[in-house]
Amino acid sequence: MFKHSTLIAGLLLLSSAVVAQTDKKTTAKTNDVEEEQKATQTEGSFTFTEAQLGEDEDASQNVTIISSNTDLYASEVGYGFSAVRFRYRALNQKYNDVYVNGMQLNDMETGQFRFALVGGLNNQTRSVESVLPFESNNFAPSNLAGANNYNFRAVSMPSGHKASLLLANRNYNLRAMYTYGTGILPSGWSFSANVTYRGATYGTQKINKYYKGTFYNALSYYLGASKIINDNHTISFATWGNPTERASQGASTDEMYWIDNSHYYNSYWGYQNGNIRASRIITDYAPSAIFTWDWKIKENMKLVTTLGGRYSMYKNTSLDYNNADNPSPDYWKNMPSAYYNVWDPSNVRNNDYTISEWQATYDYLTADVANRQINWDRLYAANKGCNDQGLEAMYFVKAKHNNALNLQLNSVFNAELNNNIHFNAGLGVGTNSGRHFMTVDDLLGANKFYNTNTFAVSTYGLGADQIQYDLDNKGKLLQEGDKYRYDYFINVTKATLWGSYSHKINWLHILFGAKTNVVAMQREGMMRNGMAKDNSLGKSGTARFLDGGVKLSLSMNLGRGNTISLGAGAEKRAPQASTAFAAPEVNNDFVKNLHNERVFSSELRYQLRSSWVNLNINAYYNIMDNVTEWQNYYFDDNNSFTYVSLTNIKKASYGVELGARFKLTSFLDLKAFGTISDAKYLNDCNARYMVSKRAEYVDTKVYSKDMRESGTPLTAAALGLSFHSNGWFIDLYGKYYDRIYLSWSPSLRYESVVPKRQSAGDVMYDNEGNLMRSAFEQAQGKGGFMLDASVGRSIYLKRGSLSINLSINNILNNQNIVTGGYEQSRTDYTKNNSGGYDKRIYIFSKNPKKFYALGTNGMLNITYKF
Repeated sequence: MFKHSTLIAGLLLLSSAVVAQTDKKTTAKTNDVEEEQKATQTEGSFTFTEAQLGEDEDASQNVTIISSNTDLYASEVGYGFSAVRFRYRALNQKYNDVYVNGMQLNDMETGQFRFALVGGLNNQTRSVESVLPFESNNFAPSNLAGANNYNFRAVSMPSGHKASLLLANRNYNLRAMYTYGTGILPSGWSFSANVTYRGATYGTQKINKYYKGTFYNALSYYLGASKIINDNHTISFATWGNPTERASQGASTDEMYWIDNSHYYNSYWGYQNGNIRASRIITDYAPSAIFTWDWKIKENMKLVTTLGGRYSMYKNTSLDYNNADNPSPDYWKNMPSAYYNVWDPSNVRNNDYTISEWQATYDYLTADVANRQINWDRLYAANKGCNDQGLEAMYFVKAKHNNALNLQLNSVFNAELNNNIHFNAGLGVGTNSGRHFMTVDDLLGANKFYNTNTFAVSTYGLGADQIQYDLDNKGKLLQEGDKYRYDYFINVTKATLWGSYSHKINWLHILFGAKTNVVAMQREGMMRNGMAKDNSLGKSGTARFLDGGVKLSLSMNLGRGNTISLGAGAEKRAPQASTAFAAPEVNNDFVKNLHNERVFSSELRYQLRSSWVNLNINAYYNIMDNVTEWQNYYFDDNNSFTYVSLTNIKKASYGVELGARFKLTSFLDLKAFGTISDAKYLNDCNARYMVSKRAEYVDTKVYSKDMRESGTPLTAAALGLSFHSNGWFIDLYGKYYDRIYLSWSPSLRYESVVPKRQSAGDVMYDNEGNLMRSAFEQAQGKGGFMLDASVGRSIYLKRGSLSINLSINNILNNQNIVTGGYEQSRTDYTKNNSGGYDKRIYIFSKNPKKFYALGTNGMLNITYKF
């Protein structure tokens, strides 16, 4: 705690020393300074969100990019709760749309928006139009969790130079940014450019306990040009990208966090020849470009047309093994509790020997940090031994690749028929070709490795076609960089037509919107998998969906700043292509019983605005039916990968939201915002799964009723004071988070596991013979209280201005708040010799993997404009 206090004091002294030199002329520039305060606060918050997004596959889903100029709650929570990866109304991120100049950035295959597409472009993304689910806008139909449209036109960028330097102890330690804009030149041209570097080395992160064993290396760029042809026509071009290489951080169990004496233990790194090496390295680059034509047809009528595209290249490495033990240092067999059942000391398998093994394992793991990290030297030695015996590699590094070419053409027509009537309509077409493949990234010194399914050998035998991942290249020895295991395309095309009509009649404002989509999806295999030799190479059939919906909103101005709004919507949504194929790494099969998702949404809002209070209270209810979800994970019980499709899911999300700002004095505001919500599964869904060592599907029921959405707090609240006077701003917030659920495992809730768990001694039925829902209780993470603060100042110089923003988050250093995680998918029982089942020593259901919020962390940002 002393170190954290010293850091905070040092940064505050640095901030005060610089601020003390403020030019006295700032008093006369109050309005300009207040605008600068807002910009500085936004930039600081934006950086904090970026550092907390959780882009890794094992992390919780990304936060919702949400804001609002009319709703205080929505304007605060996107950034205010980002430390716990908050999602607006606990909705999947596919319900949150993000655009640039009207071109959608959400992935057409998954529906997700990856923040890395615009990472580092803080100055460009500050110009944004944000709308909530039942608000009107001029760029697209608003989604269930809102929509945002970034303006990347050079003509809209501020003129002049802007340089900033940021220091932080988060996933990167340094950010340097430079932006230049010409403004509108006499020729009608405008140019704007930005370059940003964000970085952290193994060395700097070695002393950062939150991100040990990681590095970060990202260079972001933006280049824009606009030409005002005449009063009616403007054309713009923008290109941007964010080439990034970074090491990621994984979740672990509380047992391993206890052994490491830290909630930020990271199993994804170790030592090689005395140097740090990470196993999970993400390489990500998505160069993007967009042409925009703004046509002012007449004074109150315009047409905006965009043509854009991007080619994204995403690669994620991980350590793998072949006919060997799992090399992960926190693998369950390496844990002390694999020898002694700490949850049930009376277990018959506990004895003096198992106690001594528990102690020996604990002593080994705590003796040296190297003992609880990857031993790269041992892996190389094992492979050398295989080379000497003419055997295949035991250990290697694989790389998953997701590359995609996306092209879009969109046109939006806006008409202001009079002061009270507005009409918008849009037409868009898009195509996305996503290639998914795996390569051998590093053989770790081995010289022999075959493209065979070793999991399937026990089922089919060594000479069988079924064990070949690439039957047309049977027996091929793989080299580093060669494709391995799977290679396929998922192709999606989509056409959208939408319109909205708003009419203001005295005190009543009416908004009506409608949309329709045509979606087609297809798989094209580039490898002939031996387990589906007639159904894996080449194109699948094409699944086509027609969807759409309507939305109605009524807003009533009751006078004296009081407004009540009521909104309702109904729609059908095509399933995402990422969930539409049963086992895409193996074959061309579509998910059984694939249907449009049905969605009903509703909202009731009350707002009060006066000279001293800004208050909004919202209540909402959303229900989704016919939802399809898909999972793929390694299933130890079957020693195989498993592909699971969940269908006929029914969900609901509902809750109450509060946002309030009270003006206590001319320079001091009291702010409060928060939500109490629920987001759960309403029924027991259907599951179809296939394990990669057998080309067979299994249909079963999943006891999913009452499972909750994971990775976001369902209860969150904040109370704060905001001081602003003569250019200074100081914010202090207390925040509380609760009811944080972890991602639940379907395989632990299959109908078929009930008799096995009962045989192993679990109580599954009550006295009346009814199945107890408590037997399927979902794992949760602990919430808690967090205190955040920020201080900022703008200094006007003889030439330009200097802005300083210092933020300290989690001042009280609460390191026990869980931000997400997942249940392990292995069962707590094992088959015995008599045909029944016994409890394992290691209890997987008691050991979910978790992520924890950062302890005390800070950011100092200095910006100079001239």
